Amino acid sequence: MLLDEIAGLIRHPAGFGHIVVDEAQDLSPMQCRALARRSRHGSLTVLGDLAQGTTPWAAGDWPRQLAHLGAPDAAGTTLTSGFRVPAAVLDFANRLMPALDVAVPVTRSVRGDGALGVHQASDLDAALTACVRAALAREGSVAVIAAAGRVAAVATVLRSAGIASGMPDGDPADHRVTIVPATLAKGLEFDHVVVVEPMEIVTAEPRGLHRLYVVLTRAVSGMDVLHGGRLPAALHVSGDASPG
Repeated sequence: MLLDEIAGLIRHPAGFGHIVVDEAQDLSPMQCRALARRSRHGSLTVLGDLAQGTTPWAAGDWPRQLAHLGAPDAAGTTLTSGFRVPAAVLDFANRLMPALDVAVPVTRSVRGDGALGVHQASDLDAALTACVRAALAREGSVAVIAAAGRVAAVATVLRSAGIASGMPDGDPADHRVTIVPATLAKGLEFDHVVVVEPMEIVTAEPRGLHRLYVVLTRAVSGMDVLHGGRLPAALHVSGDASPG
């Protein structure tokens, strides 16, 4: 990035008439400058969700990020209605928003469908098996999302239960259940998601709460959250359900 900065000062690199930037909340200031140098006329469309910023340098507000992109006076449009994630799931994920320290309004779903289950289980393996079997009884794809350090254990549990599963880079035709490390969940979506031990996701990295927000917004139909007794304070709900 430093060499690119120097090259840009000596001779402007070949540029584009218009640049579309997705996941812009995760760009560093230097990455923003590299993109700005490649915009011939300062014409950019910038998209992102500050709540999903997971890099150490993730933006906390748009004015500074747009300034790094060379467009400090760019007009902004805030999208506050979503259709991909059902209301039951999105409302639960939105409980994290006050703890994320980002300047964005809460997004609401236009969908009134969807299902959410929050389960405290003394036997997490049995609860995981029950939730996955219940999800498989319905149509659609199923993902089990956990902290990277728990992925191998999840795979062992499912294999012992006779449930075929694979990783995100595998062929989805071979299985309906995908085991996803939380660090790879961004940009993915599944009909049903089972989240295992959310506190492990939070404590695995400095911006763990933002990572958990990403994880909690991957389901397009239903979501189960499994924990052994610890949840982030913002996610506590009364009357946890039993799996199954």
